[in-house]
This record gives sequence, structure tokens and C-alpha cells, in this order.
Amino acid sequence: MVVNATSVTTAPPVKKATEDTKRALLGKVDCFIFDCDGVIWRGDSVIDGVPETLDALRKLGKKLVFVTNNSTKSRKGYLGKFTSLGLDVNAEEIYSSSYAAAAYLESINFPQDKKVYIVGEVGIQEELDLKGIRYCGGPDDADKKIDLKPGYALPHDEDVGAVVVGFDRHLNYYKIQYATLCISENPGCHFIATNLDARTHLTDAQEWAGNGAMVGAIKGSTKREPTVVGKPAEFMLANIATTFGLKRSQICMVGDRLDTDILFGQQGGLSTMLVLSGVTTEQALLSPENTIHPDCYTDQLSDLLEAAQSAA
Repeated sequence: MVVNATSVTTAPPVKKATEDTKRALLGKVDCFIFDCDGVIWRGDSVIDGVPETLDALRKLGKKLVFVTNNSTKSRKGYLGKFTSLGLDVNAEEIYSSSYAAAAYLESINFPQDKKVYIVGEVGIQEELDLKGIRYCGGPDDADKKIDLKPGYALPHDEDVGAVVVGFDRHLNYYKIQYATLCISENPGCHFIATNLDARTHLTDAQEWAGNGAMVGAIKGSTKREPTVVGKPAEFMLANIATTFGLKRSQICMVGDRLDTDILFGQQGGLSTMLVLSGVTTEQALLSPENTIHPDCYTDQLSDLLEAAQSAA
């Protein structure tokens, strides 16, 4: 029997959300966890319709949590960004990977006599300060250089018990070597990555190399795999659920990345919605090569607005 190839079609693994899909989602979900870059904003610009959509969801009694893998700011720093963009968000609703790193160190009872070496920016420092954890590196090492003269060996602090690698716009060879020495030569030194994002939104004009590039450099020199605390790691979700008193079956993860946001939700037993306002394109989502499929997808977060207003 010969089958006409033109009559055989393969259904896409996931369908675009209809109004019925959106209403059903709103009916079963009590809490939405939102990624920030690519969902709430791009660079320093709020995505159209987001403020109105957040207000409508709040009127329905939905709990909102804003999660970002970007570690350059602390929760306090992100609150400032939300406010500057005209978004009414409370500090306790924000969960950054800089906070996740500090929370992880606290969860393992990081010794008080040890320090953390930071490859990253001020967000990690501010969160470690709040936990009373000592640190070095970070912005203080932004301009440091190494004079590779004969016989020179870079000294490092033997009291460093953990290296935390977050996004760092001032990454340099000094930081890479210092982190490598701490991880390789200090007994029991932890290697912690805030996230492994390949790309990030620094401006609304293009995508930029993400923290995966920074972590990759140190993975290459140490031949060690880091403990990842940001999305899609289980630690972040477990900590969020505990902190906010949430049941996973009542949570929906909304994000723009398949390999972090959607995987984060799926591995944690959450409902998932992908928005196409950030990194992932519809072509990439529906590609036969893609194996990460959200429960539904839509163009942008404001596509929920009409359904939320109708439900109210």
C-alpha cells in the first residue's frame, strides 16, 4: 500500500493558547511564577500590556512571584527596577539567582570562618551581606590584571570556601585564575553557579552572551561541574515553594526560555506557559529537534489580559 506523503501531517507538540485554554489555566492556577527578562521587560523597556495584566491577575486573587536568573542585582536592586518601570511589585515577591546563591550557602551551613570568592556583580555581594557571609572579589577585582613575569604565581586566600559565579560584565583573566586556584587548591571549596543561561537580555536591541560563558570558562580550567542554584535547578523551586507556602500543583511557570523556564516548571511539577516575547521563537519551539514542550504558548503575557478581565 502506498501512502500519499502529502496527506500525512505531523501535529505540533504544543498548541498556541486559545481563549478557552487561558480561561482553564486561570481557573486551576493560584500562583504565577514569572521570569523577568523577555516576559516582563526587555532591557529597560516594559513589554506592552504587562502592567495591566499583572493588575488583572491580582484582582483575581492570584499570587505573583517574579524570578530571574540575572544575578547582577539583589532583590532590593530589582525592586528599584520594577518601581522605575512603573510596576507595582513587593520586595517579597522577587526571587533572584543572587539571592538563591546566598540561600544555598545558608542551607548548607557555610562555615562562618570561610569566605566566598565572587565572580559577579554587586547583587551577589548585597545578598551575602544580608546573610552575614564574608566574601571577596566581585567588583573590587574588575580592573585587576596579571603581570605574567617569569616565576610569578598568583597568591589566593586559603580561607575561601566557595566560589560563586554570576553574570559579570567585567570578567577578566585575574578573576578566572583566582577562582580556578580557590576551587582547585582549597580543600572542600564549593563551586556554585547562579545559572547557566547561554544568552541574556542586556538591551532590547539584541541578545548578549549569558552567564553560561562565565561558568564555562571556570569549568574548563577546573574540570569541575558547578552546583547550579538558579533555574532550572530544583533548589530554587524548592526554596520558593517553602518561602511562599505554595503547592506545586497550583503554580504556573511563565517564561521565554525552554531550557531554563519551561524545564524548571516541568521538572518541578508545575503548569507551564511559554511566551514568544523573549529568547525562544515559534520556529524553535515547534522544531522537530526541540524536546521541551510547554503546556501551551502565546505571543506575550498580555495575551492573558482579556481572559483575566472576563474572569473578574
